[in-house]
Amino acid sequence: MTTRTRGATVSWSRANARRLGRQSLSGSASPAGHTALDVTGAVAAMLGAHAQVLSAAELSVGLRAPGVTRTDVRTALWTDRALVKTFGPRGTVHLLPAEDLPMWTGALSAVPMGGSPFPKDARMTPDQVEAVVAAVADALTGAELTVDELSDEVIARTGPWAGDLVMPAFQGMWPRWRQVLHLAGHRGALCYAPNRGRKATYTNPGAVPMPGPEATAALVRRYLRAYGPATPAHFARWLAAPRGWAGQLFADLAGSGTIEEVSFEDCGTAYVVAGDTLFPEEEPRGVRLLPYFDAFAIASWPRERLFPGAAYERALAGGQAGNFPVLLVDGTVAGVWHQRRSGKRIAVTVEPLSPLDTGRTRALEEQVERVGEVLEGTAELTVGKVTVGGHA
Repeated sequence: MTTRTRGATVSWSRANARRLGRQSLSGSASPAGHTALDVTGAVAAMLGAHAQVLSAAELSVGLRAPGVTRTDVRTALWTDRALVKTFGPRGTVHLLPAEDLPMWTGALSAVPMGGSPFPKDARMTPDQVEAVVAAVADALTGAELTVDELSDEVIARTGPWAGDLVMPAFQGMWPRWRQVLHLAGHRGALCYAPNRGRKATYTNPGAVPMPGPEATAALVRRYLRAYGPATPAHFARWLAAPRGWAGQLFADLAGSGTIEEVSFEDCGTAYVVAGDTLFPEEEPRGVRLLPYFDAFAIASWPRERLFPGAAYERALAGGQAGNFPVLLVDGTVAGVWHQRRSGKRIAVTVEPLSPLDTGRTRALEEQVERVGEVLEGTAELTVGKVTVGGHA
């Protein structure tokens, strides 16, 4: 049952239940009243799947989309090109629906850039930044290049300055132009192509970014439908954008009637899409496993409500979500987990923060079985202490 909220305060429980339902994370894999998600639908619903480690993205998608396996995700990405792997929110690698790429690139390009974190002698001028982005777009049009091949092309198109080894790297120095690699992705000039052996390659996705104001308005609407009610500060932190810019953006959209204010428990004034004020009456129920850097765990605020009590200390890394895969029980984090693969065997260790009853243990076993299905292996559950650290 859902009721419309106008004038009353939206409780954390009802907001959380709506977020879970809209991502097919409520109760069973396909909760009543919600259409089962497919690969692109799941990625769209969570506003991008974090894909620095592709297997984590595959799990994020498969645990929301009944019957989907990692092969389905890879087919959508590399064969059907329904998904794009590129630099998304916070400058991190994400899977995004290809049809949404104009919105994403238009919005990400509109986010004001902060000051350069690099030493003065390593920085690039605005003209140099534009020259590199244009060179990347040109070099990758109709081509799939490794980063070294792309580097040669960029330097040839811009000048030797682009190749100056001024950026600290893992075991050496990178050329100057590499500091705008993620910006080229945000501008729509670059995305990932299939690996060549063990080497990543890049190509030009050919998407034309939407105009900034149109794109940012669309992204705010998508964000609020997935994670609202939310404040401008929540949106800014999720996107890694300046708070002042986000505050003005929300004020402008509220003034145009695109979004509207609600009172949100523990947060005061927050926002939803105009007219989107229906919230479930039922408390969240069910057991779910979410992998590293799952979008729901990162984007749901206030964080101390999603990670209550001991979960805040055990499942976060200095307040940062995503470093530990998490166990959700009735909509809140109630433990951590880890999986280790050896051939087809996947050893899954789950550490609940409090004992699970028989029904929840059975639901956990079903979730572990589903992990095995998504990753196309056989998963075996052990309930016990997770001894590895964050992001292991």
